[in-house]
Amino acid sequence: MTISIWRYSHFLLALISSLFLLIASVTGVILAVEPIQHQAQGYAIEDLEKVSLATVINNLKQNYDEVFHVEVESSGFVKASVLTTELETLDVYIDPRTGEQLGIVPERPYVYRFATNLHRSLFLKSIGRFFVGLISFLLFLISVTGLILLIKRQGGLKRLFSKVQKDYFELRYHVVLSRWFFVPIIVLSLTGVYLSAEKFNLLPDASVMNWEKNNIVPTAKYNSVGEIPFFQNTTLEHVRKIEFPFSDDPGEYYQIALKDKEIRVDQETGGIIGSASYPLVTLASRFSMALHTGEGSVVWSIILLLASASILFFIYSGFVMALRRIKRAKKTAALAAMPDKDACEIIILVGSETGTTYDFGTRLFHALNVVNKKVLLTELNHYSTFAKAKHVIVLTSTYGEGEAPTNARKFHELLASVRQPNDITYAVVGFGSMEYPDYCKYAIEVDGQLQKLENWTPLLPLHKINNADFRALQDWAKLWSEHSKIKLSLQPESKRQTRRKPSTFKVIERTELNAENTFLLKLKPKKKEKFTSGDLLSIIPKGSDVARQYSIAKMDGDIVLSIKKHKIGRCSTYLSELNNGDIITAWIDENPHFHFPEKTTSAVLIANGTGIAPFLGMLNENRNSKIRLYWGVRYQSSSKIYDHYLEDHTKNDENINLYISHSREGKKKYVQESILDQREIILKTMEEDGVIMICGSLAMQHQVLDSLESMFKDCSDLNLELLEQKGQLKMDCY
Repeated sequence: MTISIWRYSHFLLALISSLFLLIASVTGVILAVEPIQHQAQGYAIEDLEKVSLATVINNLKQNYDEVFHVEVESSGFVKASVLTTELETLDVYIDPRTGEQLGIVPERPYVYRFATNLHRSLFLKSIGRFFVGLISFLLFLISVTGLILLIKRQGGLKRLFSKVQKDYFELRYHVVLSRWFFVPIIVLSLTGVYLSAEKFNLLPDASVMNWEKNNIVPTAKYNSVGEIPFFQNTTLEHVRKIEFPFSDDPGEYYQIALKDKEIRVDQETGGIIGSASYPLVTLASRFSMALHTGEGSVVWSIILLLASASILFFIYSGFVMALRRIKRAKKTAALAAMPDKDACEIIILVGSETGTTYDFGTRLFHALNVVNKKVLLTELNHYSTFAKAKHVIVLTSTYGEGEAPTNARKFHELLASVRQPNDITYAVVGFGSMEYPDYCKYAIEVDGQLQKLENWTPLLPLHKINNADFRALQDWAKLWSEHSKIKLSLQPESKRQTRRKPSTFKVIERTELNAENTFLLKLKPKKKEKFTSGDLLSIIPKGSDVARQYSIAKMDGDIVLSIKKHKIGRCSTYLSELNNGDIITAWIDENPHFHFPEKTTSAVLIANGTGIAPFLGMLNENRNSKIRLYWGVRYQSSSKIYDHYLEDHTKNDENINLYISHSREGKKKYVQESILDQREIILKTMEEDGVIMICGSLAMQHQVLDSLESMFKDCSDLNLELLEQKGQLKMDCY
């Protein structure tokens, strides 16, 4: 609830001020360029602390007929307003050490004058200045609420600068840039508020200066200004402006504006006629202006330019995020508004690994809502008692060798412990591929378990759907509608098809089968391909229209696959018969959720069998991360085909440690048991913001997750869901 309040406040403030922030940011970018361009003229004077006022004044009097004033800019440029011997009034940049003219002060370009007026007042004068001040204050509030959301997202203030979980581009860089530019944006907003308050006289009057007269009358007179001690002892480093006397008449004086005060100096006697310190408001205003504009510092100007540009990105990314949230809310509006589980007549239980089956469940849910049925759609792992349930529909896929999907792995245990209060009619729909020997095996298991329950009656026999055929699901829906007497019509959703461009790869190495019928295949792309370890190589074997995917190990630009040959596996059999020099056609599918994090300091990699493939590439590409690889195989001889890729890293890199478990010989230990023995190491990895990556069979994944859950039982700040959300738990199992 709290985070919703902050998110709503953040979004509402941004929405209200977005147009003005857009204008302020664009003009801010333009104005940040001005100090950089100004400094590029190269008139800055070095060692101003070595140049005395006496030197400057003498040089100017020798070179010009009359001097009106001299100004030392924050950029280090020295600017003089003079009357030349040709009686021409000029503003020039000078070298104060020689009086030499370096260049004419140019008229300020129109683009900067236009941008300044738009930035300060929107061309609306006082009303515009008020809006600018208000928007600056709103920008401050937006930054503060954004920081609070960022802290909550990262898991606390101490983790503010920990790695950012990968997500879509706009969200990820909304977070990254907010960390980089929070301070500059806060400075821009607060100085903007201060400068606006100054324009509306909301601050003490800084124009009134209390001059203190010096009553001591010097008796000495100097032949030249250069002999006056004050001018000899004061350097340009401390000076802002020198106003020259109007004439040589006695009583006329120099008025010197220093950093913190102004002084009047008699031009004949060199006496200090009077002095006045600047009010604190004046100093604060000057400091705010320098911070807000970047004058005098190229580095700070560049930071302000990037900060202003980042605000433009925040506006864009914020609206993208909001639109995605709205679209997601629309798609799940019915789900969010679904009644309490104990008020629902129909329960849809889903087991889905890739999301396809869940998508079918969602469409079924919407179709039942259309006919005003109270329906609950939930995962098999969330099975519980349903007070008014009459019908239960189970939609589940099967992975690996008949294993349950991840979100169904607890269903058998729950089914044994939960008893429904009412008689239930049920139907089970299984999803899979007929090309695998364990076609819909998990759905068969679920149907068998439900048949054993006393008060459960099948409404329809088990229905199997091949290759996610939606038309087959529509046919089942018609049968279910006829038997349940509930009108039901499923509508397909149009999906945009993405074309994949196949590429060709040359076989450069294939190992013999090991004791587990596993082999390694090394391929070289015929043309340059962009990929990384953890991506997938998709291959369609002859006589099939379904692609097989294999996890990629990237080895110096080549692809290494770890493949298990199945007795009736078309693709694995085809690949096991390839010879060096053969050419195959395939394409690379990016798999970003299973890439090794760029900046992680430590990682725990867990695999069994052929699941080691992507980790071989990650070891090869590792630079500074501390990696522990836990790998399970059946026999000691099974690992020999991998020795070439493992030995160099494990023997020569102290940051890499390998733990191999053998389940069929020796101590007979599974990989999930090995990680339990390393509990402290894994917990330390999580504390260091490290990552756990799991690849291999789905059955192994379930066992490993169970082991991790038992490890985290006594750690209140660690759980699988949170780690997965933060990108610290990555899984790619099959």
